[in-house]
This record gives sequence, structure tokens and C-alpha cells, in this order.
Amino acid sequence: MKNDLNAIPVFRKSGHEKFILGNHPTELNLLGFWQWAGSDLTNNAYRGMLAEYIVACDLGINLMTRIEWDAYDLLTESGIKIEVKSAAYLQSWKQSKPSRIEFNICPTNAWNTETNSFCQEKKRQADIYVFALLKHLDKKTVNPLDLDQWDFFVLPTLVLDSQVPHQQKIGINGLLKLNPIKAKFGQIKETIGNFYPS
Repeated sequence: MKNDLNAIPVFRKSGHEKFILGNHPTELNLLGFWQWAGSDLTNNAYRGMLAEYIVACDLGINLMTRIEWDAYDLLTESGIKIEVKSAAYLQSWKQSKPSRIEFNICPTNAWNTETNSFCQEKKRQADIYVFALLKHLDKKTVNPLDLDQWDFFVLPTLVLDSQVPHQQKIGINGLLKLNPIKAKFGQIKETIGNFYPS
């Protein structure tokens, strides 16, 4: 019998799911793993995922699950493809000075899940970028769950493609020169709607 090697469907989990040993549930659960692996929200990787989740919440599309290998981060109900990029002045490790703010805007070869291969054309895959900046500057009080500590800058991909077509990264000053729309949490959906009216 041939094994099914199609994509594994992902279902939203509660955290109460148990680890199993010898076909019996143990005392270990998924929430414990999440707490162990994901409690450092100032870590670059987790802060990036947190920023995606915050934007998804603002857009009202947070009940789905994150897809790791998609060509873009989020898809709105109206079909707008969104790329979320995050940066922060403060990192979880010891620093001699605040980090330089820089966002990755590199064009990519999208992964095609149907053909199990990369697309040939290298481009920016999303319709719009949301640059999420954790702007807080005090390590004693930094809290990525405090939505007031974040600023969001919304910019259509067309602007990046026309102004910085081959650029791999962009600093905060370079980004501001492109006149993105600055938004707080609760304003991102409306801001994107100004560019893509439904």
C-alpha cells in the first residue's frame, strides 16, 4: 500500500492535547510545550510570528492557523495578500546599544504547494506590506503583548517595486521616505482598506 504524501492538514489546537506513550495519554500537554518553547516573545523568530498574529487579529482573520511556507504571511477574506515584517530596538540578549531597525524586503521565489517546487519568477509575493515595529526602548518594561508599544507602517508592494525594486532590506529612515501610512492596533484593517477598498 502506497503512503499518502500529500500535505498534512493543520487543525487549530487548544493546548490541552496530551502527549501519548504506549497508546495512553501522559501528564504532558501541548500547552506545556508552547510555554517552554515560546515564552520569549522578544526573540526574533517568535516576535515575528507574534507580529503576524497581531496583524491577523486586527484584520479579523486570526481563527485560522499560520502556514509556515506560504509565499506571503496573511490572506484577507477579500483576497489581499499581506506580508508582515517585524523589527525591534530591544532584543532578548544583552545589548551594548539598541538594534538598528531594518526590515527584509527581498523578492523571493514562491513555493508552490501543488507542484512541490519553487516558482521561477522572483518577486515580492504580497499585495501589501505591514512593517511592525516594537518601538519600546526600556528593557525593564518592554512587553510585546502591550499593543501600545507597537507601530505599524502599511505600504503597497507597488511602491517598493517602483522605488526600491532590487533592494534586499530597508531601514526605518528609508521606509519613512516612501511615505507609508502609520497605524496603531485597531487601525490596520482600515488602513489596508484605504489602498484596497472592498
